[in-house]
Amino acid sequence: MMRGLLLGSVALVGLAMSAMPAEAETLRDALAKAYASNPTLTGQRAAQRATDENVPIARASGLPGVAATGSVTDNILQANNNFLNPERSGNGALNLSVPLFQGGAVKNAVRAAETRVDAGRATLRGVEASTFTNVVAAYMNVIRDEAITSLNQQNVRVLEVNLQASKDRFQVGDLTRTDVAQSEARLALARAQLQQAEAQLISSRENYVAVVGTPPLALEQPPALPKLPASPNEAVSEALNLNPNLIAARRQADATRYDINVARANRLPKLSAVTGGTYFTYLGSLPPASVAQGVPNSGTAATAGLQFSLPIFQGGRPAAQVRQAEAQRSQALETVTATERNVIAQARSAYAVWQSSQQVIASSETAVNANKLSLEGVRAENSVGTRTVLEILNAEQELLNSQVTLVSARRDAYVAGFALLAAMGHAEARDLGLEGGALYDPVLNYKRVRNRINDFAGDGEPEPVATSTAQTPAQTATVARNFDPMLDTPVDRSPALTTGASSPNRQ
Repeated sequence: MMRGLLLGSVALVGLAMSAMPAEAETLRDALAKAYASNPTLTGQRAAQRATDENVPIARASGLPGVAATGSVTDNILQANNNFLNPERSGNGALNLSVPLFQGGAVKNAVRAAETRVDAGRATLRGVEASTFTNVVAAYMNVIRDEAITSLNQQNVRVLEVNLQASKDRFQVGDLTRTDVAQSEARLALARAQLQQAEAQLISSRENYVAVVGTPPLALEQPPALPKLPASPNEAVSEALNLNPNLIAARRQADATRYDINVARANRLPKLSAVTGGTYFTYLGSLPPASVAQGVPNSGTAATAGLQFSLPIFQGGRPAAQVRQAEAQRSQALETVTATERNVIAQARSAYAVWQSSQQVIASSETAVNANKLSLEGVRAENSVGTRTVLEILNAEQELLNSQVTLVSARRDAYVAGFALLAAMGHAEARDLGLEGGALYDPVLNYKRVRNRINDFAGDGEPEPVATSTAQTPAQTATVARNFDPMLDTPVDRSPALTTGASSPNRQ
């Protein structure tokens, strides 16, 4: 379903914007970069690898254990009447213990760990979806703010020409000082709006760097989203089955059932098979009298048997552990309900924003077309003296506002649509068809470590995976301007003042 998001070639219809250089960046490029180097995502992968280790840790409690002990003792002070004790002695022992029955503690601990591994994989999927949603939002924010900045730059440019035209007409007595003041005020306001737009663009570009890891380079319009659900109920139904965060919460709750059984095992009997061997030596320090009596200077011994323990009274600790585990299961069940509520709210709200943005897009497109016609008409009527300069300025501002609204609505619709797909469980790496190498598979690490029993194994000193942005240059508000010809027209097109009105550099 989601493969069309990144493999399709249908672009959103947008306003005329920045001219794209040869090396433009696509949404797929941005998603692939974030997938490879976003620290939130790479950190969650490390957290999942740590979760995988809980399984061999739990299994270790049911495997044989071998321990060796040794000691050397030097009798530096002996009783005056003891003529048989050696001056020093050495002892060594090797013991093997094989758990036979531990009340089900090991079995349930392993099952709990395995269930939490499943929950961790779902959590990793959720982090992937959240990261990709952030990338899409950052990507669309840059596109939106570049368009808004370009529109405001154009607005300032036109108003500068308009102000010069008003001043020229004031000099010949065709306009009043009030008309000039109105043009000056509108230009000052436009410059303030441009400053705000440029600051917002810089902020969006810096956020893009934080999420993706590299500066945005001539972002292309994103491909069309795949078919989205026809109703919020359809979205919720799919989200309840496939949302990774909800799946993770359910698996975490499943694991707590095994935790209760582990706690109950603390009050059950335990049985182990034990065997051991010992070696002793007096290091040649036996007194002659002991040697004469046949006392050996060294010797060995071996034992084997069963070890049984039955807890009778532990001060109420096992019962407290059971109650604690039951309370934690209750908490986990409530977390499932809370997560379910959030998933439903996310799906419904994303659907509502997406639908609303679609309607805003349609209305804004109508408004832009109508405002263009209105501006053209007001300019024409001004040329014959039936419209004032202020009315032209107002018409230009209304057109600018409608274009900004249209750009913002297109951004909102795309981001909400992707967020809806994420809530439905269709915005993960496996759904997006990312290129650039094999996708990260958490199962491989689990299979690698699950049955390891080497006490001295390790993976080495970790190295950072995510890339640093400390050396990335500060972002600017520079955009390649591609003006709308409709807006790039002076207010005053009077033949007598065409030269003065059309010169943006005239003061």
